[in-house]
Amino acid sequence: MTAHFELGLNSFGEVATDSSGNDLSDAETVRLLIDEARLAESVGLDVFSVGEHYRPGQNDSATPVLLAAIATATERIQLGTSVTVLSTNDPVRLYHEFSTLDAVSNGRASMILGRASATESFPLFGYNIADYEQLFEEKLELFMRLQREESVTWSGSVRAPLVDQTLRPRMPAGGIPTWIGVGGSPDSVVRAARYGLPLMLAIIGGQPQRFAGHVELYFRALEQFGQPVQPVGQHSIGLVADTDEEARDTWWRYWEPVVKEISAERGFYAPTRDRYEAEVDTGALFVGSPETVATKIATVARDLRLSRFDLKYDIMHLPRAARARTIELFGREVAPRVQQLMAEQPVGA
Repeated sequence: MTAHFELGLNSFGEVATDSSGNDLSDAETVRLLIDEARLAESVGLDVFSVGEHYRPGQNDSATPVLLAAIATATERIQLGTSVTVLSTNDPVRLYHEFSTLDAVSNGRASMILGRASATESFPLFGYNIADYEQLFEEKLELFMRLQREESVTWSGSVRAPLVDQTLRPRMPAGGIPTWIGVGGSPDSVVRAARYGLPLMLAIIGGQPQRFAGHVELYFRALEQFGQPVQPVGQHSIGLVADTDEEARDTWWRYWEPVVKEISAERGFYAPTRDRYEAEVDTGALFVGSPETVATKIATVARDLRLSRFDLKYDIMHLPRAARARTIELFGREVAPRVQQLMAEQPVGA
C-alpha cells in the first residue's frame, strides 16, 4: 500500500483585502488565519503552518499563540511552523510554548526550525548577525536535548547554563515532530541528518529539481550518522484557481509588487512577466488549475523523493476570497489527485 503523501498549507499572516479591495486590519488578518485553518481542516488537508516574521503586513510574530488559538477551533489537522527562527528564540521558552501547544491541541504540534532568511529578528531581539551560525548550532543542540532528555545539564556561549533542569509541561517522549528548514545550504542538510531530523526544503525560485543533490546528500548523511530514514518535504508558494489563466493572472497581480520590493532590497533581478511565466511553467511557483498544480506537485515529489508538500497560499493584499478558493481547491481537488498520481507512480518506482 502506498504511504499517504502529506499536503499542507503555510501562512505568513500576510494582510488580506476584502471584496472592495480594502486592506483588512492586522487584527482582522489574525482572525482570518483561524478561519482559514478551520477551512483547511474541513477540506481534508494534513497540516496548517504559520511562519515567524517581523515585517509590516506580516502578522505571524507570535506563532505559538496563533497556533494555540487555531487548536481550539480545530480537531484533527496538524499544527506547525514555517519557520521558527531558532537563532533568536530562547530554547527553554520555545520548549515551554510548544509543549503547552502540544497539550492544548491533543498532540498535534510540530515545528520547522531555521536559521532565518529574513533577519529582522536579530536587531529586534538584540542579537548580532555575525553570530548567525553559532547561535543556531548551540540553540539547536540545547533544544533537541530538552526534547529528548528528561533532565538536562548544559552550558554554552549563547545563554545561561542549565543544571539538572526538567521543564514542564513535558512533551511526549522524544519530543514533537521537528524538521530543519533549508534554503540551499549543504551544511544545514548535513546538520539535519546529524540530529536525525526530517528535512524541509524551502524552494521559492528556480527549478525545484536543482535540490536533488541536497536530497541525495541528506540520505547519504543519514546513513553515515547511523540515523533512520527521515521524510523530506518542500515548501513553495502559489495559488489554485478554477482555470490556469485565472490563477496566473491573479497571482501575478499580487506577486509582482512584492517581488519588486524584495528585489530592490536584496539586489536581484526585478520581476518580469516572462520570468514569472517561466517560474510557473518549470520553476518554484505552483500556480494553476487543480490538475496543473497536482501534476506539478507529483512530478517534483518523485524527482526529490518527497513525503510532504506545503503550499504558501497567502501573499500581501491577496483578496480573502482568492485565499479561500485556493484552500478549498487544494484540499478537495489537488490533494486527492496528488494521492492518485503518487499511487500510480510512487516515489522511487
